[in-house]
Amino acid sequence: MASLERKQGKQEPFYFSSGAKRPTSAEIVMEARRSLRTLSTQRPFTPRDEHRQLFGDASARARDGRPPSTFSLHAQNFEVPDSRPNSGTRLSPLEHKSRLPLSLDEECSESKTAVPKPPLMRRRSGSGDTRPRRLRAGSLNRLPPMTQTSKLPQTEGGVEPPKVSTEPSEQANIESLQRPEAPLKLLPHAPTKHSGTPQTSRVDFPHARGTQTEAEYDYECMTGSDATDVFWNSEVLPVLQEFEAIATAGGNVSEETVEHLCDACTGLHNALAEKGLLGKQLRKRPSLLRALFRLIDLGSDKLNLTLAKFTLALHVSGNNLLNICKLIFKISRSSSNDFLFQNNSIIDSLLSLLQCEDVYSSGEAVLYSVGSLKLLSGNSDLSRLLLAKDFIRVLLQLSQRLMGPTDLNAPPDPGCTQARVGQPAMAGHILVQLTAALRNMADRSESRSAFLSNGIFPTLCTVMDLHQDDRDICLNVARIFSKLSSYAECCSALAETPLCYRLFLDILSKHSRKQDLVVRLLFTLGNLAARSSAARERVYEEAGSIDILLGLFQSYKQATVASKSPKLLQIHVHQDEEVLVKLIRVLANLAIHPAVGIALAANELCVQLLLDVMEVTTVEEKTELVINASATINNLSYYQGESSVVRAQHTHISELLLRLLLSSNMDAVLEAMRVFGNLSQIKYVRHFIIKNKVHCFVVTLLDSKNPNVCFSACGVLMNLSADPENRSILSKEGAVHKLIDCLRDFGPRDWQLAALLCQTLWNFIEEREHQYTQELLAILTLYSDQEALPWHCSDALKEYQEACWELEFLPVAHRLKKRLQSQSNLL
Repeated sequence: MASLERKQGKQEPFYFSSGAKRPTSAEIVMEARRSLRTLSTQRPFTPRDEHRQLFGDASARARDGRPPSTFSLHAQNFEVPDSRPNSGTRLSPLEHKSRLPLSLDEECSESKTAVPKPPLMRRRSGSGDTRPRRLRAGSLNRLPPMTQTSKLPQTEGGVEPPKVSTEPSEQANIESLQRPEAPLKLLPHAPTKHSGTPQTSRVDFPHARGTQTEAEYDYECMTGSDATDVFWNSEVLPVLQEFEAIATAGGNVSEETVEHLCDACTGLHNALAEKGLLGKQLRKRPSLLRALFRLIDLGSDKLNLTLAKFTLALHVSGNNLLNICKLIFKISRSSSNDFLFQNNSIIDSLLSLLQCEDVYSSGEAVLYSVGSLKLLSGNSDLSRLLLAKDFIRVLLQLSQRLMGPTDLNAPPDPGCTQARVGQPAMAGHILVQLTAALRNMADRSESRSAFLSNGIFPTLCTVMDLHQDDRDICLNVARIFSKLSSYAECCSALAETPLCYRLFLDILSKHSRKQDLVVRLLFTLGNLAARSSAARERVYEEAGSIDILLGLFQSYKQATVASKSPKLLQIHVHQDEEVLVKLIRVLANLAIHPAVGIALAANELCVQLLLDVMEVTTVEEKTELVINASATINNLSYYQGESSVVRAQHTHISELLLRLLLSSNMDAVLEAMRVFGNLSQIKYVRHFIIKNKVHCFVVTLLDSKNPNVCFSACGVLMNLSADPENRSILSKEGAVHKLIDCLRDFGPRDWQLAALLCQTLWNFIEEREHQYTQELLAILTLYSDQEALPWHCSDALKEYQEACWELEFLPVAHRLKKRLQSQSNLL
């Protein structure tokens, strides 16, 4: 304050300059408003893939080398699993090699124990071959109806039961069996919704000893309890018999029948869960699976989804697991089926599978599971459901398992290494689905906290780094970053990921002509540079960063600024233009950092490329491109040291700015005013403005109702009025009157603008000028009284407004007020 008073007598003019050191943060904000400005732009548009599939039409993967999205599935594609449950106990290896007996009879005599033999199936009489054949597992077979009063053997093979022998000894055993018919019924949990279901006819079976050895039969008896057998015969078997009857009838089933079967499956699922018989605990699990698989051929998506959930609960593996996952994926491909997943807990089953299944031994099953969830995440309701089920965390953990240990000092795992042999392609396919699902989830505003809490940015950077040659993965990750970096919290988290800067630059260099990838990485870099000074510095400090960016600039400028392009190339040219818009924005935002700005202003190639864009194209043709280029020139013009190429080419730049002023685009006019506000510190530029009557246009802009336009125009007028010969010219255009009107209108709302207006008026008011003294004194007196001011703002902004008023407006207003009062006393 004292320094301002000491300078009062000198009556030195104000300049729109950054030469003085500003001690306050508020004045730094004002300085940034005057010259340096971050650029914003629209996020690159990502069209939604209407064809639900694993890989989109634009995928870089060859169609022959990737898993298909279209296939047919039938009951015959499923296999009958091993009937014996897993004991869960690992046996110790034998210390000696077992000796294969020369004769089964000899082995039996030594051990005194019968050796189990595979069941025999007799040849039909008249076939010409009387040798018995061993039963082998084959395709799915009908589930035979069974009686409730007899314990029948478990058929493990995929063939029809053997024909009843007519030999007297076997016939006697058959006749000794009781053969009451087993009525069809549903579990109490699933009441019947319709009647008229076809009844299965009674079929008689030979005694268990006719198809099994004694040892096999004893083994099955030992693995199950009597209570389980009673439960099976009384609760499970009747439902399976009904399934068999409906599956055997085939043909189109009614909607009522589908509902009936879904309820029956759900009831059976619940009953087994209550008994603890899910997984592989059920001894007769193969018979159950065989019955469930046969229903798949009925072709109902709703029923198949219910069957899939039931089957996954039984812990199928191998080919059956893969086919079930394919079945779910096939259903999820139709958006009309999305409601089925809302009313079914199959999503829980898929998420559980992703957390438990070995991604290397069951890679293809995991692929189709993640693919299904990716398709479902495109639905807003289902994405909200997935978010509630911690979907993002599950995908993050899966991606970490696919990448393996990232600790270089960790000891190698031979088992894991061996499992990964030949798996990189499948891991890449899975990561494409995984990153695409995350891309869909990033669209939801509610998901941002989940992304932040799970620390997903370092993981995604690592995924992109390990798969730099996989354009599909890189593109999906780039889309995630471009979406999330538009929000402050996510942008800050990404800025704190050290790997991202070098990674983005490497991929920009490696995939320089992949527009869809390049434009998103540039958009993300522009967001980082707009919000973080540390990010600007990190980008600049990366080796060769400016060379990479300017190399992209040269490459894309050739096609973008071409005067004429064939119609067939218009789409390609538009993509190149979008890349260039994002690239120039990166340069403009980087230039806000003093070290980077000075370096870019001194870079002849950088300045020349920007001027080429402004020179070859017009704002009417490529509006955003030209405006971004002029805004970058504005930021670079802030640094006017001896090394500045912008200052050296001020003549050419002034001519290009004049073209912008004559355009009808107000944004372009505003950018031209901002550049003139910096360059008008140069005497030649001030002479250029007066000579070309640009000052008339600048004075007219003071009538604008836009405070930003008035701010820029006022900055130019302040520099022009520093020359005594220009003051009378500007006064004749009514500049003083318009400046006072702006102070009256914008003062209470914008104290930064009010301070700049007072500085400009200081240059205009000379000792002999008394025309506006009293009017201006009245305004300054009112605006200097804090209690009398109308604070038209909320409580949140009032503190900031009061700081601007006290730190920026009051010092200049008091100085101008004292000068006016001294002139008034001389009257």
